[in-house]
Amino acid sequence: MIRITVEVTVSGGLHARPASVLVHLLNQHQSTVKILYNGKEANGKSILSVMALAVKTGDEITFEVDGTDEQDVAAKIQQLFERDFAG
Repeated sequence: MIRITVEVTVSGGLHARPASVLVHLLNQHQSTVKILYNGKEANGKSILSVMALAVKTGDEITFEVDGTDEQDVAAKIQQLFERDFAG
């Protein structure tokens, strides 16, 4: 299992569009992904679960990635947040 913490810098936090991009990315992989935020836990592959966290800009969230492709998934999550969900 890999644990990474990222800061949400995308404007508006993890609202519908960035949450959708994140969930789409995670669903392309085998590993399970949990998102930990403010004492809550979400399934990273569920749009409703991710949006229910109500993560705002400037907040930090932790991902727990577990599975055969966890290294690849963790790297892609990191890249997605580093480029603020831009193409």
